[in-house]
Amino acid sequence: MNSFEELEAWKQARIIRNEIASLVKQFPSEEKFKLTDQLLRSTRSVTANIAEGFGRFHYQENIQFCRQARGSLTETLDHLICASDCMYIEDATLTNFRLKINNNIKILNGYISYLKKKKEELV
Repeated sequence: MNSFEELEAWKQARIIRNEIASLVKQFPSEEKFKLTDQLLRSTRSVTANIAEGFGRFHYQENIQFCRQARGSLTETLDHLICASDCMYIEDATLTNFRLKINNNIKILNGYISYLKKKKEELV
């Protein structure tokens, strides 16, 4: 691979990030520097960590950044649950994002496993 943009984990995270960016536009204005900002930051963190990890020289560093990306995905889900609790989004929207996030976590876990195997091959 020549770029992080070729990684399926990054591609799926980008889709989620863009969908969240559209979704939060409907949130109340008083949430602009609260839940809206938290959702935008957590989704941006996912793609940024995958990209940064890809740019690292050592497999272990890449793995660590992927783990941080995975944490940001679960953080995003928690923020979406808050949005649902506040009735900013419908249950169907939460369910849709939950499926996408869980799928992205599975893809990321597969990438982490791949990186671990590559790291072990060096030993």
